[in-house]
Amino acid sequence: MSATAVVHCMLTALFTAAAVYALRQAVLTRGCGWRGRGDSLLHTVMASAMAVMPWYGIGEGPSPGRTTFFFAAAALWFPLTAVLSLRGPRWNGLTRRSPHAVGMAAMAWMPVRHDGVTDAQTGDVITGVLTLCLLAYALRSLTRDMPALRVAPGSAGFSTDLDGPYDHFWHGSTAMGTAIMLLMHH
Repeated sequence: MSATAVVHCMLTALFTAAAVYALRQAVLTRGCGWRGRGDSLLHTVMASAMAVMPWYGIGEGPSPGRTTFFFAAAALWFPLTAVLSLRGPRWNGLTRRSPHAVGMAAMAWMPVRHDGVTDAQTGDVITGVLTLCLLAYALRSLTRDMPALRVAPGSAGFSTDLDGPYDHFWHGSTAMGTAIMLLMHH
């Protein structure tokens, strides 16, 4: 098995697990409301698409136009729902939700980049900015709650808090995987 195939298998496993986790959050988490369920369902779709993406050749798979439109709309979902939210200061909501918007924007960008719609230099700049944002979010998300991942004796070992350590782990992991996918030429 080639090194590229091994990386593809690892990314597929990561994104499949993330899709299952996001779907579980959408279905089983109580009290998260319509916005939380929408967030989780969008993450489920994104992770599912990312799980199969390494195996497509350029020009194969779903329609690039539809994919770009869907994920561009998903990227707008996060800041718009923060602005329209009645909970807490809007600036804080925008700050917390912007990494998710960047991840969806990266998903919208991937088909555009592969179709060669932009010139190479502009494409490299956009890819670089998205990758740096995703890597910064991954680093922050994966390191912020390390001590909190320890489970107290007798507890179920799974957080239902939408901003809990397990969510940080999954969001950070998918951000890292998305950054890798942005840099890969598959």
